[in-house]
Amino acid sequence: MEEKKVLIVDDQNGIRILLMEVFSSEGYKTYQAANGKLALEIVRSDSPDLVLLDMKIPGMDGLEILKHIKEVNPDIKVIMMTAYGELDMIKEATELGALMHFTKPFDIDEMRVAVNMQLKSSPVL
Repeated sequence: MEEKKVLIVDDQNGIRILLMEVFSSEGYKTYQAANGKLALEIVRSDSPDLVLLDMKIPGMDGLEILKHIKEVNPDIKVIMMTAYGELDMIKEATELGALMHFTKPFDIDEMRVAVNMQLKSSPVL
């Protein structure tokens, strides 16, 4: 079975490192990006199965990155990470195709379970 790929997009280095460790240990191939430009380069070159995307990123915000990801490949699953009080952005992200969101500080186990549910649920033929 092909290794599933997870891209972590967050401008905070600590969060990227933590999430990369968690998802590498779950058996995923992980990629990281600190900004939208790099994130979209990875989306185009490596076609991740799922993107964990921070809502607030300097330069290109999460919603803009989300739009671009879905333009490149509508099948890529996206889970948003947000700070409190970004409800209007969450609503817009959902309309743009984000599956769900986690509010920081998030429970790492809940996120792990959510990602596993998205990536390990193979379609029943």
